[in-house]
Amino acid sequence: MSSPSVLITGAAIGIGAACADTFARAGHRTVLTDVLEDEGERLAASLREQGHDAQFRTLDVTDSAQVGAVVRETEGQGFDAVVANAGIARRRRFKDLTDEEWSHTLDVNLQGEMRVFRAVVPAMMRRGSGSLVALSSISGSTYGWDEHAHYSAAKAGVIGMARALAVELGPHGIRANAVAPGLIRTAQSLHPEHSMGEVGLKAAVSSVPLGRIGEPAEVADVVAFLVSDAARYVSGQVIVVDGGLVVRQG
Repeated sequence: MSSPSVLITGAAIGIGAACADTFARAGHRTVLTDVLEDEGERLAASLREQGHDAQFRTLDVTDSAQVGAVVRETEGQGFDAVVANAGIARRRRFKDLTDEEWSHTLDVNLQGEMRVFRAVVPAMMRRGSGSLVALSSISGSTYGWDEHAHYSAAKAGVIGMARALAVELGPHGIRANAVAPGLIRTAQSLHPEHSMGEVGLKAAVSSVPLGRIGEPAEVADVVAFLVSDAARYVSGQVIVVDGGLVVRQG
């Protein structure tokens, strides 16, 4: 019996890299993709050195032709799971936001996920099974983030897409869910210009009921659960991974 397979976008660093590590260690044939070639190649090589089946492919999710080519080259009889994680965040006051900045953020964060799912779904339909996991954010589900209207809009769209796909693809045996991380220690969240930075994260700890910032592996574990047979009757859901932040009162 062949090993289950997973495709992960934005897999070179952060949550995507944690997902790659988690799935590879669980015995999946893991295809890592990213625009960060050096980081992605190093991670895939490290996983192979540990005895795991991992490969890296350069992928810009804004390029439909490239998405299609990478999927065709790596899917075999079809992926068991696809984790759409590639994304960007750029701080910009709404009154200064240009059409180009708005469009580029949605092109990566929303259309990018759509392109990947659209490319993998036909083979999943032929197989009659598959699991799609879309990475959103609490900024797209329940939380406001100032100076990130374009990011928040894209991440809200991701949730709408996941719910719609759960309905449309469910009859074909395909599940679709979204994960909405909160404050997670990643290169993106640590960026002092476009996100919170180290100082901002430390200041925000007091708002998290669990009293700490989350780690990428903690999001990856939730993604792995959604893909697993333990979640075989879970579809169209948004799982918030935020240590209780968005339900805190006062």
